[in-house]
Amino acid sequence: MSDLYGFSAKAIDGSEQSLDAYKGKVVLVVNVASKCGFTPQYTGLEAIYKKYKDQGLVVLGFPCDQFGHQEPGDENEIKQFCSLTYEVSFPMFAKVKVNGDDAHPVYQWLKSSAPGLLGTEGIKWNFTKFLVGKDGQVVKRYGSIDKPEDIAKDIEKLL
Repeated sequence: MSDLYGFSAKAIDGSEQSLDAYKGKVVLVVNVASKCGFTPQYTGLEAIYKKYKDQGLVVLGFPCDQFGHQEPGDENEIKQFCSLTYEVSFPMFAKVKVNGDDAHPVYQWLKSSAPGLLGTEGIKWNFTKFLVGKDGQVVKRYGSIDKPEDIAKDIEKLL
């Protein structure tokens, strides 16, 4: 695929979602987990989503259980946790793998489009973020320690 819009993924409710639905928007793709030290970043992700969604930002959350078994629940448990604990309103997807041979195709593309430190493609931990421009191309990759509010300036430039 040549851009984000050519992919689809299973939404957290089990329905297939074409990422073409986000064409023309600035997209922040994040691999999330409910039992991680970075889980409080849901608050920041929701805040930037609410602040910028009317200007064209969408945050996409992809739960992943590849790091320290920090996303042990099923989709219903994840959805309930995100809703009740962090009042998440941005789109959430079914659990995916982000590394390895069976990594979700969207993550294979994201990693090859924006390699990490020293050119490595592997995702190092939960809450790695990819900022995608309105053209569907990856603009920048952020690590787990990069807080959503610190990414706001980069988002504003793209809106």
